[in-house]
Amino acid sequence: MDLTGQLLIAMPGMDDPRFARSVVFICSYAPTGAMGIILNKPLKKLTLGDVLARLDINGGAGPLDARVHIGGPVETQRGFVLHLDQSRRAPEPLDIPGGYVLTATQDILKDLAAGKGPDPFVFTLGYAGWGAGQLEGEIAQNGWLTAPATQELVFRTKYGEMWESAVRSIGIDPVSLSAMAGRA
Repeated sequence: MDLTGQLLIAMPGMDDPRFARSVVFICSYAPTGAMGIILNKPLKKLTLGDVLARLDINGGAGPLDARVHIGGPVETQRGFVLHLDQSRRAPEPLDIPGGYVLTATQDILKDLAAGKGPDPFVFTLGYAGWGAGQLEGEIAQNGWLTAPATQELVFRTKYGEMWESAVRSIGIDPVSLSAMAGRA
């Protein structure tokens, strides 16, 4: 099983409040662990323009009002930009199946500020990480559903509608989900 480029959808019984009703894009998946970013948890009142100002990056023509999302509880001061622009060959971008790219350098923030950045994009602070076997255990314990990541879901679905849309994308009515795991 390789979940790289897939979505995790938190089940209703998710115990960790940081991940309740979360949709997580898996950026990297290996036997040693996994890394992803939460797509549907915007920070209140924090915009890309605010982050750029804190980094002394002058904004101009860019999407300064873009929402900043909580990517996860790990390295919450580090920014990540998920986008589709394969031509951006910044130092060490992470190419992800499906045409996605994850960039974590200030160069991309400068380009966004100048209106030369990728479009569409999702900007997060922090990421979610799992150690070896941890994510598989959480899936086995009914903590997560998995779904294909589509550009529509990742970039064009409103964050308040993303969890339900992701569940529906795999043919499940969200009302039918139970917080309790069963064994047959």
